[in-house]
Amino acid sequence: MGPQSRTYQTNFCSICILLSSIFVGGLIGTVQASSWPYEDETKEQRDARMAWWRQARFGMFIHWGVYAVPAGTYKDEQVKGIGEWIMNRGKIPVAEYKEYANRFNPVKYDPDAWVRLAKEAGMKYIVITSKHHDGFALFDSKVTDWDVVDATPYGKDLLKPLAEACRKHGIKLGFYYSQAQDWNHPGGAAAGGHWDPAQDGSMEEYIKNIAAPQVKEILTNYGDIAVLWWDTPTDMTVERADRLQPLITLQPGIITNNRLGGNYKGDTETPEQHIPATGFGDRDWETCMTINDTWGFKSYDDNWKSTETLIRNLVDIASKGGNYLLNVGPTSLGEIPQPSIERLKEIGEWMKINSRSIYETTASPFPKLTWGRCTKKAFVNGASLYLHVFDWPTDGKLLIPGLKNDIEQAYLVATLEKLNTSKTDEGVVVHLPAEPIDKIDTVVELKVSGPLNIQKILPTQDAKGAVLLTAEMADLHNPGYGDQVKLEEKDGKQNIGFWTDARARVEWPFVIRQAGVFTIKAEIALEAEQSVFQLIVNDQTIDAKAESTGGHDKFKTVTLGQTDLLEPGEYTLQIKPREKQWQPINLRSLTLEPIK
Repeated sequence: MGPQSRTYQTNFCSICILLSSIFVGGLIGTVQASSWPYEDETKEQRDARMAWWRQARFGMFIHWGVYAVPAGTYKDEQVKGIGEWIMNRGKIPVAEYKEYANRFNPVKYDPDAWVRLAKEAGMKYIVITSKHHDGFALFDSKVTDWDVVDATPYGKDLLKPLAEACRKHGIKLGFYYSQAQDWNHPGGAAAGGHWDPAQDGSMEEYIKNIAAPQVKEILTNYGDIAVLWWDTPTDMTVERADRLQPLITLQPGIITNNRLGGNYKGDTETPEQHIPATGFGDRDWETCMTINDTWGFKSYDDNWKSTETLIRNLVDIASKGGNYLLNVGPTSLGEIPQPSIERLKEIGEWMKINSRSIYETTASPFPKLTWGRCTKKAFVNGASLYLHVFDWPTDGKLLIPGLKNDIEQAYLVATLEKLNTSKTDEGVVVHLPAEPIDKIDTVVELKVSGPLNIQKILPTQDAKGAVLLTAEMADLHNPGYGDQVKLEEKDGKQNIGFWTDARARVEWPFVIRQAGVFTIKAEIALEAEQSVFQLIVNDQTIDAKAESTGGHDKFKTVTLGQTDLLEPGEYTLQIKPREKQWQPINLRSLTLEPIK
């Protein structure tokens, strides 16, 4: 550790001593106005604290609890929604739900095998639900009997052996804790709604007597805890958050997310079930995602993502400077479903060869690469660019657009085979073999000398003055949960589809060299009668609509409007749906054609 890190530790320990008087008799006393403990952190101190997490890039999420017993079915009916929400979605009375604990007996639980599986997949940390929204604790809580020790036939703490296995195998451990939704303890269901009088009570009393002491338990009884993953900050005022916030000082250096509430930002953004189009700038972020459709185990959810999708998700996230927290949902017997195991092992095989292109990398320096993704490692006198080739060029020529640096070396990461390169006006061309080594993602390492010199290459006008904006060029901005708009392929051509949420938007940056007035045309398919939206070009807003083309796979070219681009320069065109008037369109491309 450098001097800055030692200073940081000293300051942090002083905070711990200062706050220690708060913790009396196992409960939290009256808390005065509190501030974020890292508020006065220098950039150097923050970089030191976040270093392991930024280097890791890949972690395992584990959603596990009593909800694995019903496994998505209540009273012989399949309950819609994710498995761990069955109590809420099925409006199961508290007393009735608690009966499931009698059948929660994870006798096949092997925490060492779980940790070894995560490590084999290339994951560097694990975050497990110490308590989810049903209020059930996977640990021996002294403030309630609604926990695995007191309420189940298993009768043993599930977190202690997992913590021991993580220490043994060098995996960082984090705990998820649902602080603002608890459907079993009185007062804890304010954010999740009420359907049983047994849930009535004061949220302040719930936080004081259940949430705060339980957070203290998980932060003091399991050794080093690297991450505290709050969830659902609904109804979390500053005053309520300030009963929980000081507790993180029990684990100096711990990383927390942005879901505590009370306007506390935490350390990380947490996009859920989708990958943001361009990351979060200087903010650290982590996409959490399921392998099928549910977090907690559902016996009939067989919609498993392919290994190709999972690997490319990992690469996409790393190329935007984020981490991938990939979930498994064990059964009530303590088994991770076999399809999850198979996919994690297949990811591990890819990582054995290519992990250097993921670990310790930073975001791509390129605005968009149509053939794949790029991750980067910078050095004093140059950098390594890891080119993740998803779509192998048929002519063997891989264009690295806008790259002006001299190339020291280029080779295939899997075989160390050296590759020839050449410079063109458009950038550097890497000459590839006829076939990819890995059809999911073949990685090329490009070592360049000197500071990176990349000319920003954006779509621009062709010889006739038109600008073509294709689906794969677009930045897709989802509203926060899941992919409500994404790329798909029909008849060998990519299009933007599954645009089911009017809050999702799509945009393209482009360059105009010859100013003028342009007609905007779109190649679209629309099954509904009509869809209404706006085209926003910088500060211009154009009302537009599309009529039915006769089906979601019947593409036609239609005119949407026109725009005045009277100055050469960089522009952004955005499609923004109109609430209540939007119907999902499938979109292959937009074209701006100059009006003579």
